[in-house]
Amino acid sequence: MRFGRFVMGTLYVAAGIGHFMFTRFYANIMPAYLPLHRDLVLISGAAEIAGGIGVMIRPTQQSAAWGIVLLLIAVMPANVWMVQHPERYPGVPLWALWMRLPLQLPLLWWAWRYTRPEVLSK
Repeated sequence: MRFGRFVMGTLYVAAGIGHFMFTRFYANIMPAYLPLHRDLVLISGAAEIAGGIGVMIRPTQQSAAWGIVLLLIAVMPANVWMVQHPERYPGVPLWALWMRLPLQLPLLWWAWRYTRPEVLSK
Protein backbone atom coordinates (compact mmCIF):
# COMPACT_ATOMS: atom_id res chain seq x y z
CA MET A 1 0.00 0.00 0.00
CA ARG A 2 1.31 3.42 -0.83
CA PHE A 3 2.32 5.42 2.19
CA GLY A 4 0.38 8.50 1.02
CA ARG A 5 -2.87 6.56 0.73
CA PHE A 6 -2.33 5.09 4.19
CA VAL A 7 -1.70 8.52 5.71
CA MET A 8 -4.69 10.05 3.91
CA GLY A 9 -6.95 7.18 4.88
CA THR A 10 -5.87 7.29 8.50
CA LEU A 11 -6.48 11.05 8.70
CA TYR A 12 -9.99 10.75 7.28
CA VAL A 13 -10.89 7.80 9.50
CA ALA A 14 -9.68 9.75 12.55
CA ALA A 15 -11.56 12.87 11.46
CA GLY A 16 -14.70 10.81 10.89
CA ILE A 17 -14.47 9.25 14.34
CA GLY A 18 -14.14 12.76 15.71
CA HIS A 19 -17.57 13.58 14.25
CA PHE A 20 -19.07 10.85 16.45
CA MET A 21 -17.03 11.72 19.54
CA PHE A 22 -17.52 15.50 19.32
CA THR A 23 -20.86 15.71 17.54
CA ARG A 24 -21.98 18.80 19.43
CA PHE A 25 -18.82 20.72 18.46
CA TYR A 26 -19.24 19.89 14.79
CA ALA A 27 -22.96 20.68 14.90
CA ASN A 28 -22.08 24.14 16.26
CA ILE A 29 -19.98 24.96 13.22
CA MET A 30 -22.73 24.05 10.77
CA PRO A 31 -24.19 27.02 8.92
CA ALA A 32 -27.50 28.13 10.44
CA TYR A 33 -29.23 27.86 7.07
CA LEU A 34 -28.66 24.09 6.92
CA PRO A 35 -31.20 21.79 8.57
CA LEU A 36 -30.57 18.75 10.76
CA HIS A 37 -27.12 19.71 12.01
CA ARG A 38 -26.57 16.59 14.10
CA ASP A 39 -27.66 14.29 11.30
CA LEU A 40 -25.43 16.04 8.78
CA VAL A 41 -22.47 15.79 11.17
CA LEU A 42 -23.00 12.06 11.61
CA ILE A 43 -23.48 11.51 7.88
CA SER A 44 -20.31 13.46 7.06
CA GLY A 45 -18.41 11.55 9.75
CA ALA A 46 -19.52 8.23 8.30
CA ALA A 47 -18.56 9.46 4.83
CA GLU A 48 -15.09 10.42 6.09
CA ILE A 49 -14.60 7.00 7.65
CA ALA A 50 -15.80 5.23 4.50
CA GLY A 51 -13.63 7.42 2.28
CA GLY A 52 -10.61 6.93 4.50
CA ILE A 53 -10.96 3.16 4.50
CA GLY A 54 -11.81 3.11 0.81
CA VAL A 55 -8.78 5.11 -0.28
CA MET A 56 -6.51 2.60 1.48
CA ILE A 57 -7.95 -0.34 -0.48
CA ARG A 58 -6.67 -0.44 -4.03
CA PRO A 59 -9.92 -1.65 -5.72
CA THR A 60 -11.93 1.14 -4.10
CA GLN A 61 -9.22 3.81 -4.09
CA GLN A 62 -10.45 5.74 -7.11
CA SER A 63 -14.14 5.95 -6.14
CA ALA A 64 -13.26 6.66 -2.49
CA ALA A 65 -10.96 9.48 -3.55
CA TRP A 66 -13.78 11.00 -5.63
CA GLY A 67 -15.98 10.72 -2.54
CA ILE A 68 -13.39 12.59 -0.48
CA VAL A 69 -13.16 15.31 -3.14
CA LEU A 70 -16.95 15.73 -3.04
CA LEU A 71 -16.96 15.68 0.75
CA LEU A 72 -14.33 18.43 0.92
CA ILE A 73 -16.45 20.54 -1.40
CA ALA A 74 -19.57 19.80 0.65
CA VAL A 75 -18.01 20.92 3.94
CA MET A 76 -16.62 24.17 2.52
CA PRO A 77 -19.75 26.13 3.55
CA ALA A 78 -18.97 25.33 7.21
CA ASN A 79 -15.46 26.75 6.81
CA VAL A 80 -16.83 29.89 5.17
CA TRP A 81 -19.53 30.18 7.84
CA MET A 82 -16.93 30.13 10.60
CA VAL A 83 -14.97 32.96 8.96
CA GLN A 84 -18.15 34.97 8.50
CA HIS A 85 -19.18 34.49 12.15
CA PRO A 86 -15.97 34.38 14.23
CA GLU A 87 -17.79 35.72 17.29
CA ARG A 88 -19.49 32.31 17.59
CA TYR A 89 -16.09 30.64 18.05
CA PRO A 90 -14.27 32.69 20.71
CA GLY A 91 -11.89 29.82 21.48
CA VAL A 92 -10.62 29.64 17.89
CA PRO A 93 -8.12 32.26 16.75
CA LEU A 94 -9.25 34.24 13.71
CA TRP A 95 -6.10 33.26 11.79
CA ALA A 96 -7.01 29.57 12.29
CA LEU A 97 -10.48 30.17 10.86
CA TRP A 98 -8.94 31.81 7.79
CA MET A 99 -6.30 29.08 7.39
CA ARG A 100 -9.00 26.46 6.97
CA LEU A 101 -10.07 28.01 3.67
CA PRO A 102 -6.81 27.71 1.70
CA LEU A 103 -6.03 24.40 3.42
CA GLN A 104 -8.89 22.89 1.43
CA LEU A 105 -6.91 23.30 -1.80
CA PRO A 106 -4.01 20.96 -0.96
CA LEU A 107 -6.47 18.51 0.59
CA LEU A 108 -8.52 18.55 -2.62
CA TRP A 109 -5.38 18.09 -4.72
CA TRP A 110 -4.18 15.21 -2.53
CA ALA A 111 -7.49 13.37 -2.85
CA TRP A 112 -7.76 14.16 -6.55
CA ARG A 113 -4.36 12.51 -7.16
CA TYR A 114 -5.88 9.17 -6.16
CA THR A 115 -8.79 9.55 -8.58
CA ARG A 116 -6.46 9.21 -11.57
CA PRO A 117 -6.02 5.73 -13.06
CA GLU A 118 -2.23 6.09 -13.38
CA VAL A 119 -1.93 6.50 -9.61
CA LEU A 120 -3.64 3.12 -9.17
CA SER A 121 -0.72 1.31 -10.75
CA LYS A 122 1.89 2.82 -8.41
